Amino acid sequence: MSRKKWTSLEKPPLSKPVLDVVESMGFELMTPVQAAAIPLLLSRKDVSAEAVTGSGKTLAFLVPLLEMLSRRHNESPWTRKEIGAIIISPTRELALQISEVLQVFLTHEQLKHLRQKLIVGGGSIEEDIKSVQNEGPTILVCTPGRLEDLFQRTGTLNLAGRVKSLEFLVLDEADRLLDLGFKTTINNILGFLPRQRRTGLFSATQTTEVTDLIRAGLRNPVLVSVKEKSTINTPSRLQNFYKIVEASDKFIALLDFLNSPSIQEAKIMIFFPTCACVEYWAGVMPHFLKQRLILSTHGKMKNKRKNVIERFRKEDRAILLCTDVLARGLDVPEIDWVIQWDPPSNAASFVHRVGRTARQGNEGYALIFLLPNEDAYVNFLKINQKVELNPLGNESSPGQVDLKTVLAKLHKLQINDKSIFDKGVRAFVSHIRAYTKHECNAILRLKDMDLGKAATGYGLLQMPRMPELKTLKADNFIGPDFDVDVQKLSYRNPQKEQARQEKIRAYEETGQWPTKKKHKKLTESWEQSKKNKLEGKTKRELRKAKKLRKKETEAGEEQKGKKRKTHYTQEDLEQLANDLRLFKKLKRNKISDEDFCKEMGIEDE
Repeated sequence: MSRKKWTSLEKPPLSKPVLDVVESMGFELMTPVQAAAIPLLLSRKDVSAEAVTGSGKTLAFLVPLLEMLSRRHNESPWTRKEIGAIIISPTRELALQISEVLQVFLTHEQLKHLRQKLIVGGGSIEEDIKSVQNEGPTILVCTPGRLEDLFQRTGTLNLAGRVKSLEFLVLDEADRLLDLGFKTTINNILGFLPRQRRTGLFSATQTTEVTDLIRAGLRNPVLVSVKEKSTINTPSRLQNFYKIVEASDKFIALLDFLNSPSIQEAKIMIFFPTCACVEYWAGVMPHFLKQRLILSTHGKMKNKRKNVIERFRKEDRAILLCTDVLARGLDVPEIDWVIQWDPPSNAASFVHRVGRTARQGNEGYALIFLLPNEDAYVNFLKINQKVELNPLGNESSPGQVDLKTVLAKLHKLQINDKSIFDKGVRAFVSHIRAYTKHECNAILRLKDMDLGKAATGYGLLQMPRMPELKTLKADNFIGPDFDVDVQKLSYRNPQKEQARQEKIRAYEETGQWPTKKKHKKLTESWEQSKKNKLEGKTKRELRKAKKLRKKETEAGEEQKGKKRKTHYTQEDLEQLANDLRLFKKLKRNKISDEDFCKEMGIEDE
């Protein structure tokens, strides 16, 4: 089927300003999802669109959004207290990316009557409130948590009043929104919005949760499913490869690949399972790849992520180490290769990760490293996600790096700086624990992994002490060929080393090692640590709820006659207290895990 030109839309046709900007971007033809969704949205229908990543979903909702708001402006100009459109995206990076594309349109002389505001977490909410009041945006591009917070804030902003004339709501990457636990938040936001609006829901996959959201947020929607081929779930110009390696040789295999001549000029993303893994390898890899720029980002970096991504965009030969925080929404067309250290937590994430390359019709390549006991994952992806993986040929120069040399260098780095040793241990422990949470645990089983080889692959000086690993094999660990007392390792950072020395002196005087309570978690089991964390979270929520309720009661007495929205009802407080009692019972083994899950309404996956 031939692709249509943007100028071919007739019922209704696109306005000249929008067409001018689309043409200036270099887009002459529409992608299939754009050709299907835009006419439906412009004919005032709700649309639920499913399309593979990199298929042009952003323009598929921005173009009709601008057309709707411009037509309403021609009939009745937007005031500074009216918001005509809201775009909700799961991450700050995606929200920023959408905002940047939207701003290209809004710089056109005939579209300057529309104003946008980016509302995401990480900054001061008071500043966001002031900017919305002062700038009077017509369009909000936001993340769900911050938007919900603005709706629930009482005071002079009154965001609920500003959205009474809302024309268009966009839920971008809806499946990811739900994966990140925003279901309740989205439903709360929907409660503030007028029913007489158009809604566009865009997603790479259709899950049961997405279907439920469609029922709740869309009225008689038209379902659009656009895939480049009926047999694949990934971009058509993407080539997927896999390589079987032992856990001890995984880093060597990665170095071999990155040092191969055909990869020297490539821009590469490497996905790791946890933030701790990114931290460790980001500190180690520059010592092995001195000619390449190594960047890193993960979910705990918050405000730094924007600067890292911008630098990655500008550098031609950069390598970006990251977690699944960038598996969705990042649009850098020049990415040549996506590499995965190991299989992601679920099969759908595989599709989203590799979708960072081969975007906008470009060619792209992806590689995943698998252990010998994980070879069934290849067939699993073929059945579950319709993704074909081919074995990687000999891309590197044989014998370029060897295990002994690499381990000696890793050991030396850790001996010279205890900080690297600490990060290595945290990375390994977090990786093993993340591995136990795989969705496809029938194939990816921890008991099948040789933990000694896995620890060797991280270049550790010794096997960490983990209660979960007592019954599993770790015989094949290769440490330094000389004795190392890790307690005597020193930090290169003067402040950290000074603090360590003070603790040593305190130990010599008292016979007890001074430490915070949280360090006890090093000897706790993973399940016990998780229970303690959940209990602490519930206590914090209960304290916060009581504090907010008290403040609202006091404010209500001061402002008689004014209606104030209550954040927490008495029922909410009772439910939180009940949850806390359940956590305590579970911790004391007075109820079973099964009874606990049943009482909490948690279903086993």
